[in-house]
Amino acid sequence: MTFGMVVLAGGIGRRIGRPFPKQFLLLGGKPLLVHVLEKARPIVELEQIVITCPEAHLEETRQLLENHGFDRRFRCIVGGGTRQESVYLGLKALEGVDSVVIHEAVRPLVTVDEFRALIASPDENAMYGIPISFTVLRGHEYVEGLLDRDELVNVQLPQKFDLPKLVAAHEAARAAGTSFTEDASLFVQHTGERVRILPGSERNVKITVPADFVMAEALYADVIGRGS
Repeated sequence: MTFGMVVLAGGIGRRIGRPFPKQFLLLGGKPLLVHVLEKARPIVELEQIVITCPEAHLEETRQLLENHGFDRRFRCIVGGGTRQESVYLGLKALEGVDSVVIHEAVRPLVTVDEFRALIASPDENAMYGIPISFTVLRGHEYVEGLLDRDELVNVQLPQKFDLPKLVAAHEAARAAGTSFTEDASLFVQHTGERVRILPGSERNVKITVPADFVMAEALYADVIGRGS
């Protein structure tokens, strides 16, 4: 089994309130993207790592890789106009691998062990998730119903898929005009196959708004303080 990886680094920083893409935000003095790639670097199973980024920041991202000593396994391509399109372009850029790991630059607190456990999972399609700990209602201007949180899961990345099957699912979604915000739902919808849910971590936060970055800084400081 051969593995590739797609790292999504296409954010533009609008919701985080910064004039530059989120992947360049510094956490502990290092860009978020570098935190993610440093976790991927020691995993020899990952034969190719493709980073999708905005065209305007392509050279900047390539320079970042060079400055931090990433080898030829790591390469940048221009992403698409949506997350879904960027994933598809990243998948098509992988050559000769059986399985793909997908992650986001804005989840910098992922661990090497989480990547390794995902790769080692006997299920060819797997993701991380954590239980919903709060009440969720369905509605718009008014409450329309209650959702059972015991049947819900908070989706986390990284995720792992059989590469040819995920490409086929993306192509089916493109043909149908369906849009998704992550790949497990896209995969299940367009293949009908199961995706294993592995126990996630509260620490693996996604940085979307300023409060998320404050939380990430606190979590990172705690990790550094404990020396792990």
